[in-house]
Order: sequence, then C-alpha cells, then structure tokens
Amino acid sequence: MKILVINAGSSSMKFTLFEMDSESVLAKGVFERLGSANPNLVYKRPDGFKSEQEIPVKDHVGAFTEICKKLVDPADGVIKSLSEIAAVGHRVLHGGEKITQPMKVDDQVKAIIRECFPLGPLHNPANLAGIEACEKAIPGVPNVAVFDTQFHQTMPPEAYLYAIPYEYYAKYGIRKYGFHGTSHHYVTLATAKFLGKKVEDTDIITCHLGNGCSMAAIKGGKVIDTTMGLTPLEGLMMGTRSGDMDPAAVIRMIELGATPREVDTILNKKSGLFGVGGINTGDMRDMEAAASSGNEQAALAIKMFIRRIVKYIGAYYLLVGNPAAIVFTGGIGEFSTYSRERIINQLAPLGIRLDKAANEACFGKAGVISTADSRIQAIVMPTDEEKMIALTTKKIVFGK
Repeated sequence: MKILVINAGSSSMKFTLFEMDSESVLAKGVFERLGSANPNLVYKRPDGFKSEQEIPVKDHVGAFTEICKKLVDPADGVIKSLSEIAAVGHRVLHGGEKITQPMKVDDQVKAIIRECFPLGPLHNPANLAGIEACEKAIPGVPNVAVFDTQFHQTMPPEAYLYAIPYEYYAKYGIRKYGFHGTSHHYVTLATAKFLGKKVEDTDIITCHLGNGCSMAAIKGGKVIDTTMGLTPLEGLMMGTRSGDMDPAAVIRMIELGATPREVDTILNKKSGLFGVGGINTGDMRDMEAAASSGNEQAALAIKMFIRRIVKYIGAYYLLVGNPAAIVFTGGIGEFSTYSRERIINQLAPLGIRLDKAANEACFGKAGVISTADSRIQAIVMPTDEEKMIALTTKKIVFGK
C-alpha cells in the first residue's frame, strides 16, 4: 500500500511517498519558489538519486501535476501508475475548534479549513490549494487532512483561554490552539514505546526545538498545555520569532511608527535568534559557531534561548507532576549537543544529570542522554511528521 503525504505551503509543496507495508520512503522532495519566475522541483530517492530542475508552473495544481509526472517517470520514478497511490495525507495548519481529529476530506471539511483562513492566513489557503490540486490530478483517491492543532485540543479551558474579555473567545475564537501537533504526537507515541509504557500511562515533557520551537506538557498521553498560542508566535524564542513578550511592547512599536503588518513581520521573521544574535542568520549552528568565536550578541541570544526552555520545563514539571522524561526533538533538539548540554545542566534541581558521552553519541538518533542515577530521564527522540501523517491517513481510510 502506497500513501502520498503532501505539505503545501504558500510558496512550496513538499511531498513524501511511503510504502506502508514496510513504512519506508520511496521518494520525497519539494517544489520550491511557487509564484516566482523560477519554480524548482527537488526530487530524491533513498538510493541516493537526486535531481533538480526549474519547471515553469503557475500554482499548486501545476506543481502537483509535475510531482506526479516525476513519480511515474520511467527513468526516475518509483511507481508505474498513479493508481498505485491508495490515499493522500495532507498537513493542514488550522482546524479551529470544529476539527479535533484527522478527517477524510469532503466538502464540509474543506469549508472548515476555509473558515479558518483568518486563523492561519499564510498556511490554510495553501493547504486547501494542495488538497484541491490532488483532487484534480488523481480524482477518486481519498484525501485525509491531518491538522497541526488537533493533538493539542485536549487542553482544558484554563490552559487555552487568554485572560481577556471572554467575548473575544466566544465570538472570534481568540484562544491558544498550539502547533507542531503532529510532531508532538509522533514523539509521544515513540517515547512511550521507547520507555515500554502504554501511551495512556505516559507523562512527559516534549521539546520540539528547531527554527520553530514549541513544548508540550503530556499527561496520560494527552496534551494539558503547550507553548504556542493563537499563532505559532507565542512561547519559546525561535529562529526568527520572538516568542513571549509584553503585549504593550507591540503597542509601543506601533506608537513609534510601525504598522501592524510591519510589527507582524518583525516579530515573526526578524526576531528570535536572528534578531538578537548579531549575525545574518537565525540558524542555531551559525549562532553556536559565532558564540564560540567570541561574538557576545550570539552568546547572549543562546543564553536567552536556553533560559526560556528551562523556564517552561520547570513550569511543565509542576503541571505534569514528576514526568518520566524530558524529550528533545526537532533540528536543534536532535542535533545540537551544545544546546542540550546547556539545558540539562540547568535542570539539576529536578534531579537530572547529563551523560556527556551519551549526549555526543545521540546525534540525530534516539537515546537516553541523562545519567543512570537521574530522577527524570532526558531522551532524544527523532520526529517524523510525514510518517505520522501517513500512518494516520492509513488508519482513517483503511481502519488499520
């Protein structure tokens, strides 16, 4: 059984084709720079084959059509016919409060995705465009929408409501929704298996650390709190996002002459490590290199980044109540031994000690990086959002 996973962005379309009998990747890639003068298709196979070519397409429909051509190409493809694709799973950013589970796509689901355009103005329109492109190119093949917000919808009202007049929630849906849900869900399942626990008996804190960063407090396998909010801007300091800050600072920025749209751009694309670090990048690898070379601003940015993670771990420790593990995932969480060491060194009051050798060994692979006598384990657990979407799609369409 073959399932195609699509992640359509405003200017890109990522794809991964899975063989679900072995849960292996057959091909993957991305159509980049959609809407520009030189759209580019990057295509890869597990055997090391890679191709890049500029293809003049106008939209997501054109991009998906070209992706399909590549998958069945006699020389480069991995399937003989599109009829081999049993279903398509889509990452969709926002389902609001109306969708709290993955759903087989129909007109009602598409209408809800459209209703949530104001909550995800950059992503939801592109996600819907990806779905409709698939419907047009391979009609009759079931499509499943897997929502980035859905895993967090077990939060209680005291966690997701903001302390503003209640009518803003009741009338306009202004509340915390949380994001990176597919990653947090996958890591929760994988960590439960790693620990030899049932998911419903799993109490952990998951830390998805990358260019975008979020954490989740998991109790009994369910989210009871998460750091991202109405949008992915709330919570931790990130590659280019500010994370938590005084709302009055936004008002002050507007008073100083910035428009609301300009403030939005500043907080989402020019802040975080990029904004503080003093170098022209928000990439933690570059920040670590600059800090080790004596760049004080880069060092300050890293200290701020680590401090906020540690602060949230402390808060979530109390909410979860003695979790079994702190789990690191995402590009930084899986590969930055530097960041993990600095985080764990500040968790000594929780009874966690770093095993330096294990930390160095767990570079992009699962393992325990705390000492054997630590009261709470620190674990690295690689995430696989595409695989999670594929598994979910298989279950929704075929019941297994």
